[in-house]
Amino acid sequence: MSHFSPVITGVGAVSAAGVGIELLMAVIRSGRPCFQPVPPEALGRAGEEWAPASAFRVADFMPPLKARKFDRCSQFAIVAAGMALKDAGITLEEMDPTRIGIVMGCGFGGVTNSAEFLKGYFSQGADGLIPMLFPNTVPNAAAGNSSIEYRLKGPNVTMVQRFCSAESALLLAQRFLEEERADIMLVGGVDEIMPVILKGFRALGQLRPGGSGRGFGEGAGILILERADHALRRGARLRGRLCGIRTLGLLPRGREQEGLARLLSGFPQPELLSLSGVAAGCKELAGLFPGVPRLETGALLGRSLAMGGIAMTAQLLTLAPGATGLHLAASPEGPWFAVGFQGADAP
Repeated sequence: MSHFSPVITGVGAVSAAGVGIELLMAVIRSGRPCFQPVPPEALGRAGEEWAPASAFRVADFMPPLKARKFDRCSQFAIVAAGMALKDAGITLEEMDPTRIGIVMGCGFGGVTNSAEFLKGYFSQGADGLIPMLFPNTVPNAAAGNSSIEYRLKGPNVTMVQRFCSAESALLLAQRFLEEERADIMLVGGVDEIMPVILKGFRALGQLRPGGSGRGFGEGAGILILERADHALRRGARLRGRLCGIRTLGLLPRGREQEGLARLLSGFPQPELLSLSGVAAGCKELAGLFPGVPRLETGALLGRSLAMGGIAMTAQLLTLAPGATGLHLAASPEGPWFAVGFQGADAP
């Protein structure tokens, strides 16, 4: 586990709670889930729930002609990144753009654009393809479009690693800062949901109570990760510190306790535990942190492959000054991630 400890100087979020961190925290404090019924006509049956970012209106942030260039994932990422940069007090015109990068976790990517692009091909062959749609069908569109929007010329990477996509992005962003390849990294996760995703899970037999397709959410959670010395020089306000990251490929069957011991080695007893992916369902984990408050954003805002970005944002905003937090994320087949945070010191 690396002991290099960058700081978090800004956060931004778009979710089913609404646009902005204030609405996100209002839902966290109230404990009120944001799920709503999936329209029966979308799936041909009723009874399913999801957590779309219904309050998000891209026209509130950019002209319609410009918005048309971006898939919904990119729209989420651009807006959340802008909020995080503003929250961090970063004036891009005064900084070297080659020292600012972005690493984004993304699961499904711009599925809406992908569906439209492929529909043209399947209905009309090659003549039905719309070239302008293609750039937004790839998972790295959100990070690429965000870097273009804000003229970021540092490292630009997209991670797709099931339910740990955002945590994988955080690990790589930390490494870029530790290796002095950047001073500031935007990092987090973004995903969208639409009926075709749920139809896919239904076709796989996974759209059932407790299955992989139940209770999906969408949105983006982005952190501004910054070298501590750089943040100090510019007098930045701190949201918190990243105290360490450890990852494990899987918990071997019958040796789960040993795996968890390795994963959690070096982390202090947390004062707040956040869980993402399938970590909340781990029976062996249940007894390790008695009395520690748990934050499960998936139960409130839905879950998706990159919703760890929102979970980590929520933890940072919930941590008391100086308090230690632990974020755990896992995919069914691995990996596991443990991320240590510390709340910002009181001003």
